[in-house]
Amino acid sequence: MSNPSNEGSVKIADLTANPAPLGLLGFGMTTVLLNLHNIGAYPLNSAIMGMGIFVGGLAQVIAGVQEWKKNNTFGATAFTAYGFFWMALVAVWTLPKLGGVANPSGELDMGFFLGIWGLFTLGMFVGTLRINRLLQTVFGSLTLLFFGLALRDFLGAAGAGAASHAVGVTAGWIGIFCGLSAFYGSIAQVLNEVYGKTVLPIGPMKK
Repeated sequence: MSNPSNEGSVKIADLTANPAPLGLLGFGMTTVLLNLHNIGAYPLNSAIMGMGIFVGGLAQVIAGVQEWKKNNTFGATAFTAYGFFWMALVAVWTLPKLGGVANPSGELDMGFFLGIWGLFTLGMFVGTLRINRLLQTVFGSLTLLFFGLALRDFLGAAGAGAASHAVGVTAGWIGIFCGLSAFYGSIAQVLNEVYGKTVLPIGPMKK
């Protein structure tokens, strides 16, 4: 008697679109806007918060879920984690205004908040060493950004206002570079797929 489980197999081809451009776009645009604030271009505002919730937040989470369906552990972890990071950051800014919650901005606990994300990003950067130069640039600069902003807040908590400001502005410029790198990666992947050739290189690593 034959075993039905051995009679044949079905191979399902993945014909869904690449979600990475959406995730990179959401991350890149929101990161640029926030770090324009960090260098002093304008105060923290609803445009940054709105982008943080919906584009940097929700869009990245959607991209992360799509990466999970494609069996891409790195993409699923990165986009989902950073999407929820943006939502958490907006919550940090807004919850104190609802009353009963201390505002950590510029204090020691905010330094730890950003520092732990720096450690996570450093680990993810190591993963990019097997992927491509673009992601190495994004995650390398993002690691510097998180640690720079954490140092800014640690210095602020210690009362070193001038040094805190200088470090924060420097980190802001790094953040703008990071965000623009992610934005480039988003457009590069879209154009490379549309034209069927390398229009904008991303520097894939040899396996």
